Amino acid sequence: MVNYRKQVFGGMNLKSKELFNTILFFIGLAALLFLLRQFVFTPVVVKGHSMDPTLADGERVIALKNTEIKRFDIVTFPAPDEPKKSYIKRVIGLPGDTVEYKGDVLYINGKEVKEPYLDEFKSEVTDGSPLTLDFTLSEVTGEKKVPEGEYFVMGDNRRNSKDGRMIGFINKKDISGDVKFVLWPLNRFGTI
Repeated sequence: MVNYRKQVFGGMNLKSKELFNTILFFIGLAALLFLLRQFVFTPVVVKGHSMDPTLADGERVIALKNTEIKRFDIVTFPAPDEPKKSYIKRVIGLPGDTVEYKGDVLYINGKEVKEPYLDEFKSEVTDGSPLTLDFTLSEVTGEKKVPEGEYFVMGDNRRNSKDGRMIGFINKKDISGDVKFVLWPLNRFGTI
């Protein structure tokens, strides 16, 4: 070890050693950030209004990779109908679930399920129409239940969202990440 260090550093003065160590530090830091970006998280920019008011157009968020997806998680995935674009939607139906909307109320497997994240938006609707129009899973996808390894997703802005009602199910392997944090703007910084 000593001989190796003498061979590598023997001809260097102190400033050269510091520069070499600094360069090694930044190479290591860049490699660490690259690995984290590949396997742990992905930054995402929200584009559009399909997740209003939960996520707004232009917000920057962090999606965690390789997490267990649960009902009502917000996920990002490549748009099945628009190459080079990604969508951000909320998971409504898990594998094996039946999904139905009736009277602006969500029913999963025949039981009413509360959606408190929609309360604010529903209170702002003044035209007498529901935020979410009635539908059954079989009406919009042709399937009675969410298939194994698939998810049914919807945007929170139900009137302005291209989601599972139009694009069908999202395969588990296509989910890029589970959105957990808002980075920007600073007044929204924190967990979702």
